[in-house]
Amino acid sequence: MKETADWKSYYRSRLMSADEAVQVVKSGDRVVDGHGPGQPTVLREAMIRRADELEKVEVICGFTLGKAEYCQPEYENSFVHNSVFNIETTRQAHWEGRADFTASPLSEMDRLFTTRLPVDVIFTHVTPPDENGYVSMGIDVSFTRAVVGSAKVVIAQVNNNMPWTYGDSVIHVTDIDRFVEGDIPIHIMPEAEKISDIDKAIAGHIATLIKDGDTIQTGVGAIPDTVLSLLGNHKNIGIHTELGSTGIMKMIEKGVINNSKKTLDRGKVICTLMGGTKDFYKYVDHNPMFEMRRSGYVNSPLIIAQQKNMVAMNSAIQVDLLGQVCADMIGPKQFSGVGGQLDFLRGAAMAEGGKSIICMSSTAARGTVSRIVLYLDEGAAVTDTRYDVMYIVTEYGIADLWGRTNKQRAKELIKIAHPKFREQLEKDYYEKIHRVI
Repeated sequence: MKETADWKSYYRSRLMSADEAVQVVKSGDRVVDGHGPGQPTVLREAMIRRADELEKVEVICGFTLGKAEYCQPEYENSFVHNSVFNIETTRQAHWEGRADFTASPLSEMDRLFTTRLPVDVIFTHVTPPDENGYVSMGIDVSFTRAVVGSAKVVIAQVNNNMPWTYGDSVIHVTDIDRFVEGDIPIHIMPEAEKISDIDKAIAGHIATLIKDGDTIQTGVGAIPDTVLSLLGNHKNIGIHTELGSTGIMKMIEKGVINNSKKTLDRGKVICTLMGGTKDFYKYVDHNPMFEMRRSGYVNSPLIIAQQKNMVAMNSAIQVDLLGQVCADMIGPKQFSGVGGQLDFLRGAAMAEGGKSIICMSSTAARGTVSRIVLYLDEGAAVTDTRYDVMYIVTEYGIADLWGRTNKQRAKELIKIAHPKFREQLEKDYYEKIHRVI
């Protein structure tokens, strides 16, 4: 343990304004701008103010909350966005050719950023130091914890509003090169305000696949929130998930989640990222039930597979009649990213008593397009292979694909397609692929 006087002196000597701190960024550098709700906005804004001085700075993030100014056309000579997960604020830059995308599951990003894509500067977000000079990275360790250990320069925004979490999030101030104090609100990820009848139906089907004592992966959104709310009569549910959310807090308070039956990390909610309401952030602050672990652990299929009765829930954009899943592209357009979907899909499928579930509404574009299709759209990549998929769920039911033949899979999937598309799917199936498969 470092001496108190030593760390205080170290901290004070490296405390500066955001504008001073980001002077270390040079043209051509690779910069990691945090991840999700944990992004240090003060540092990003200071770097944007230097846009006229910089050329072709590669900016990498997981998913960006806020303005993502470096994706705007006026900054294309200064910054090049390299995403590992697109959202609304970054998609257009990719679709217009002003950005790029690196395909990688979250489980491999620790290695990716410490070997293949070495980082010059990382912006991270931490609590103020405790009496021994330790800070917590709070709601994000994901791949950023590995980058903190390998980047040439680590710049941290120190924020009193960041909740203190335990596990891999706790680091010493001497692991950080520059400090910028900035007490701004943490990005929130609100609960769904309105749950549609379709989402309720999908969640209801998923809930029937979850049993007492299961360990589940969940997330943020209408369907995950609803699934959790439907588990009120369940007992001894555990959580091992990429993204910790407000719904988990509510089910702990109801006594449904206690993590008592988990094979690994018994008694703990394990996640690598958090996103929720202000009340959720207050709840996890110094709460020993929650433990943050880097994505190389949380998302490792080898770790997930060790959790008996592991249930993973993920979403999709399209599923073809072979059971191939596209979850991150709309045709050739990069819509989102794989995140931890493939990691949890494979890990849960390998776990004793495990289940991997892909859920989606049966239609898109206000009911005019079927999500269950004969072939995936031209240009779309396969996110999850047919060899990895177990269950597909829509509002019309559950298609159990595990151990099924190609013909059985097609019939199962047509049954859960929207009724107005089933006849055409059956016709196309018999005319175009029935004799082949």
